[in-house]
Amino acid sequence: MAAGKSDLWVRIGSAIILFAIAGTALWFGGLAFGLLLLVGGALVIVEWLALVRAMTIGGGAKAALTILGPVVTLGAMAGLWFIRDQLGMTAALWVFGMVWATDIGAYFAGRAFGGARLAPKISPSKTWSGLIGGMIAALIASATIGDRAGIVGVPLCIGLFMGLLAQLGDLAQSWMKRRAGVKDSGKLIPGHGGLFDRVDGVLPVALLLGALAFTGQIAVRAAG
Repeated sequence: MAAGKSDLWVRIGSAIILFAIAGTALWFGGLAFGLLLLVGGALVIVEWLALVRAMTIGGGAKAALTILGPVVTLGAMAGLWFIRDQLGMTAALWVFGMVWATDIGAYFAGRAFGGARLAPKISPSKTWSGLIGGMIAALIASATIGDRAGIVGVPLCIGLFMGLLAQLGDLAQSWMKRRAGVKDSGKLIPGHGGLFDRVDGVLPVALLLGALAFTGQIAVRAAG
């Protein structure tokens, strides 16, 4: 019991520090946010490639994943940078907010309702109720933060799909870890594992929304 409480406080402390670092960089933007993306992206790529090397899969699949990791990570970094630089801080918070809301909604819905397992061979703890709860939470985050940011070009109900996409990213990483025979992608963050463990849902969401913003499908309302 004491060990469990100790681990919980370590997790909470690490989460607060991570939130403070990310929040500060997001607030200032520019060089601070760029450095966060560069350092974070490099660490994620290192962890991704380490997982791929340890995975028990065919050589062709390993080669594909070796290429996919840097492409997805760099694409997500570019997407986040573009949204923060061109659309503003609140628009970037909209992206992060949907993923964070997904994690929170999935956790509490899964705990409250339980039920059938979503993908027991990949991640036994995930449930269909958690999937739905995460999607609904992402929808609420999209509607509230997106309205505040003045997001136009896409309906704010896109949060439902972003909640699904974030959880698919989580499941994909869980599959990688299971095939590699490890619990976490790394040991960088006390109580949380690796950085890849924390941004597995951010990567596909940032990649897609960044691409939509870059092609002009997402914009923000002009002031006034």
